[in-house]
Order: sequence, then C-alpha cells, then structure tokens
Amino acid sequence: MEYEIDDNRDRVDLDVLWEFLSTKAYWGQFRDRAKVERQLAGAWRVVAAYRAEDGAMVGYARAVSDGEAQAYLADVFVVEEARGHGVGKALVHAMIEEGPGPYFRWMLHTLDAHALYRPFGFAEPDGTYMERKGRNMEMFGRHGTGERG
Repeated sequence: MEYEIDDNRDRVDLDVLWEFLSTKAYWGQFRDRAKVERQLAGAWRVVAAYRAEDGAMVGYARAVSDGEAQAYLADVFVVEEARGHGVGKALVHAMIEEGPGPYFRWMLHTLDAHALYRPFGFAEPDGTYMERKGRNMEMFGRHGTGERG
C-alpha cells in the first residue's frame, strides 16, 4: 500500500484525529474534542499521512515551536492498519527534516516509541533539562497512562 505525506492542515480529518486521540492514545484521553481542534489550529506545523488509493488519513504529527530554535513534537500516531509500512518514520522525517525546522532543538515525550525517534537523533535528556509536569497528569497515573504507582 502506498501513502502520501502532506502538511496542509486543512486536509486533516478531524474525525480520525479525534477518534484516535480519544480512544487509542494513552496521552490524549484527557482532552475533549474542542481542545484537540484548538491544538490543531494553534500548531506551528502539522503533517499527516494519507492512503494514496482513497485519501483516507492514516497518520498524524503536530509540532509546537517558536519558529526559530526549538520545537516540541506531539500527537504522533499511525492507525493500526497502516502500521509496519514506514508511515511513522515518514511522518517524523517530514516534520523534522523536510520542514522549516531541521536545525531546531526538538523535544518530545514517549512511553513506548523510543525506537522510532532514536534514528532521528532523539536521546534521553542530559543534566541540563528540567520539566514541570502538568497538574492534570496526576489523575492519569504514572506517565499519563492510567497506570497507578
């Protein structure tokens, strides 16, 4: 199966985006649909993957940035039926290497996709990085996954 990557945010299928984030993403279930739509509208850049044969959206990635030096990669996902075909790698490559931010310092959070991001230069932070976790994360347990403890 063939896929195309596009950074036209107007093409993003909000129903697919909402369905995945609200039911399948451990990190997205604290948001309501209105918040997801605001995050899409306010994103610095969005890329999505579409099945070539019918244009159905099968993957998505969003970035927040100052547009000059730093960017945060968020909400990267590939729907189940499109996994294993390089779609995730294509999304990350398009976002980081083909967009306006290849020289930025990129940050992200992931619980289970380290192998996807390491080839793009992502690594665990050194001693200079600090983070203040959002208050809403407490209700979702460890790492925002729902796991307690």
